[in-house]
Amino acid sequence: QVQLVESGGGLVQPGGSLRLSCVASGRTFSPYAMGWFRQAPGKEREIIVGLYWSSGDTAYTDSVKGRFTISRDNVKNTVYLQMNSLKPEDTAVYYCAAARTASPQALLRRRYDYWGQGTQVTVSS
Repeated sequence: QVQLVESGGGLVQPGGSLRLSCVASGRTFSPYAMGWFRQAPGKEREIIVGLYWSSGDTAYTDSVKGRFTISRDNVKNTVYLQMNSLKPEDTAVYYCAAARTASPQALLRRRYDYWGQGTQVTVSS
């Protein structure tokens, strides 16, 4: 069983930055892909970025492209989300997720199998 634990959320002013971390634990952690999702109040959860664990290839939604960057540390079994130029509309609970196997669906459309508990990000002055 894989467990994911996010951290790094908090309150930040518009234009500021935060870095989220997601540490994975389990007998053998070797996901096929990782993703970051977010859910704003009153809205559905949405994926914002995905990463293939082996190759490091990534995909971003237009809403965060150019502002957010996903990265991984294979040794630490950790995936990061660097968020810059934050906007009030980025306010949400952010979740990381892991996918066990390959999928015919693209990173931003595929199913993910394991989820963290989420970390709150609030962008406000």
